[in-house]
Amino acid sequence: MTYEDAEAHAKDWIDAWNAHDLERIMSHYSQDVVFEAETVRTRWGKPDGKLIGLAELRKHFALGLELAPQLKFQLEQVFLAPSGYAVSYRRENGNRVIDCVTVNDAGQAAKVVAYYAGVQR
Repeated sequence: MTYEDAEAHAKDWIDAWNAHDLERIMSHYSQDVVFEAETVRTRWGKPDGKLIGLAELRKHFALGLELAPQLKFQLEQVFLAPSGYAVSYRRENGNRVIDCVTVNDAGQAAKVVAYYAGVQR
């Protein structure tokens, strides 16, 4: 993955969220994605904060869109690594987030760890 690939992937992902287009959001993730975030602990009571697979992730993101009808992300920066990228962005509620994304051979997110600068529900 090049920096340009990572930036294009991140921008399309941000645009999908800003459009509240769940299908487009989900197209960025692999079938067997592992997603880790504090919001998983608070919303679903999972102590390890992990969701596995598209079905669990879809349910989580659908609830997120429902809970934040004014949701909007503003891309701040993209960082490249050999196995993927990290993206920092600001939410409509002022919270800052960093998602660290490991991509598979198809360029889809296989593992994501989300870090929040403040409490996010």
